[in-house]
Amino acid sequence: MMDQRRVSESREACLDQGLNRSNYLSSRHSLGAVDIVATSPGDAASALCAFAIRGTPMHVHLVNAYTIALASESDDYRECLQEPAVNLPDGKPLAWASKLFGQNPVARQVRGPQLFLDTFDVGQSAGVKHFLLGSTQDVLLKLQQNLLKRFPDAQIAGMESPPFRSLTPEEYAAQDARIVNSGAQIVWVGLGTPKQDFEARRLVDATGLLAVAVGAAFDFAAGTTREAPSWVQRVGFEWMFRLLSEPRRLWRRYLVGNFVFVRSVVTEKYIRR
Repeated sequence: MMDQRRVSESREACLDQGLNRSNYLSSRHSLGAVDIVATSPGDAASALCAFAIRGTPMHVHLVNAYTIALASESDDYRECLQEPAVNLPDGKPLAWASKLFGQNPVARQVRGPQLFLDTFDVGQSAGVKHFLLGSTQDVLLKLQQNLLKRFPDAQIAGMESPPFRSLTPEEYAAQDARIVNSGAQIVWVGLGTPKQDFEARRLVDATGLLAVAVGAAFDFAAGTTREAPSWVQRVGFEWMFRLLSEPRRLWRRYLVGNFVFVRSVVTEKYIRR
């Protein structure tokens, strides 16, 4: 463990390197009626650490084609992703659409699983405290083990696997109290889309903490789900890899969702024109 002086110096450096909120949120583009922040993966991780240290209450979402497809068909979900939400482009198709429509700056892909690891990496020297919410207890235990093996100075303040059913108001209150009392500065929410997005927004209101809806990052980092090879990620066919890996569960998300995404962004573009 690092001494307090080094942690304090690292915290100040992290704050200096992190983008301030106004600059971080200024480069927004609309894709399918969802505002996307244009930033780099490295800047996104630095900014999350800075916001965590500052205690900035903010809900962050990793947005892909399926997210935009859902938002185009649900007023409640679209409202969940509206400002002050921060939406990062988690899918290659979003970056392609941003470039195709001539947006400046172009929205670069910020992969949720990599952002999760990068933020742990950047935040360990500054003593950022993380809370892991979601998945199963077995996955969380493997995730904790892998994270601490990879980032020995990372601080995991707590972790919890909530029931798959809806919680009662009393259960929500007790869960929120445990998160706050843990001293966590950032809550990672891995409950699946769209449930995790609504929960991230609720957590910000209930706890005043930074909450990030991070999708399948828990399973990938825990090693319980296989990630697409890096070359597949680079060419933008990670969705196809996941579809072939779990066709029965994901066919609707990718086949129907991708069609609705294309229709949504093209329609929104021409409506704006």
